[in-house]
Amino acid sequence: MVSVAIDGPAGAGKSTIARRAAKELGFTYVDTGALYRAIGLFCTDNGTDVSDSEEVVKILPGIDIRIVFTDGEQRVILNGKDVSKEIRTEKASMTASIVSAIPGVRSFLLELQRSFAKSANVIMDGRDIGTVVLPDADVKIFLTASPESRADRRTKQLAAKGTIADYNDVLSDIIKRDYNDSHRDTAPLKPAEDSIIVDTTELTLRQSIKRITDIIRDKL
Repeated sequence: MVSVAIDGPAGAGKSTIARRAAKELGFTYVDTGALYRAIGLFCTDNGTDVSDSEEVVKILPGIDIRIVFTDGEQRVILNGKDVSKEIRTEKASMTASIVSAIPGVRSFLLELQRSFAKSANVIMDGRDIGTVVLPDADVKIFLTASPESRADRRTKQLAAKGTIADYNDVLSDIIKRDYNDSHRDTAPLKPAEDSIIVDTTELTLRQSIKRITDIIRDKL
């Protein structure tokens, strides 16, 4: 099996680019961030204080997360319910950042993430795929962009879905999440030593996808 790890900060376009690249290459795309979003959503729905790591760890045995693929699209099933839409809100994004810093949560999801790479050729994106989840991945890419361009893209993306968001608020959230993700004690966001850095600040989506697929083809 061939595994590709794509890491990077929030809003860098990892999910969109990785999904499109996987489709072009005939790989299975795995969005690991969705798993943390699902746990964050469960905590929110059940009144669990995500800032209390012990409380979060206590509720993990009651969580069953599954990923299914329908027509090539990843769907996240949380305790039997499809929550693929609910986990895409800004609130879910910030909650995911908080719970992802909890060692017990990362341990809880580690084997589930690794299991995907054992059964198919995968492109997996997240924050620590190349450093922790798949340290022996065949290709490692660190995808990034300036906070300003990421905020602009996210604001436009939300608007396209009918959600009006203030650019400055989105930028503030991105900067805050960057700090949280890169300064956590467990598996902080950083490029793997052997990863290829790709900055998409000045690239279009099509150019970004081509850059990623070219890197993967060259490596393999």
